[in-house]
Amino acid sequence: MQIGKRWAVGDDPPASLHLGIRQAIRDEEQTLYDLDADVSTWGWTLTYLEGEPVVTLDDGTVITNVDGDIEVSRED
Repeated sequence: MQIGKRWAVGDDPPASLHLGIRQAIRDEEQTLYDLDADVSTWGWTLTYLEGEPVVTLDDGTVITNVDGDIEVSRED
């Protein structure tokens, strides 16, 4: 059983995450900073689905590793 984790936007994601997922998190955060979004109270949540990490931002953005490809989906 894998336990999830929560961390604030701007903090380092867990080192155990795939490098591609960590880079996608940094890219999403940079986009938010570029948009001057107020993310002071936002955080990321790491959960696991069938043993694979699922990283969700408070705005609904989801980052997954599907068959080796990092996918980012956003709520419309």
